[in-house]
Amino acid sequence: MAEQKTAILYRMILPEHTCPFGVRAKQMLEAAGYQVDDRILSSRDEVDAFKAEQDVATTPQVFVDGERIGGSDALEAYLSR
Repeated sequence: MAEQKTAILYRMILPEHTCPFGVRAKQMLEAAGYQVDDRILSSRDEVDAFKAEQDVATTPQVFVDGERIGGSDALEAYLSR
């Protein structure tokens, strides 16, 4: 049996806004057979703190095997290789 591939996905779901790129990233990961550890950033403060901590400008951010892949476009490139 193949080892389960896992990814950590940090994405923004605020009361007034669900980030479409986070939804897309989760769909791409699941379609590629990944078990997704879906970490929701549910307030502007959480989003800002995460971006500052990771030194990134945008969410979502995907991590596979402890390596930051990036956002949904970077994930798409990563999965297509």
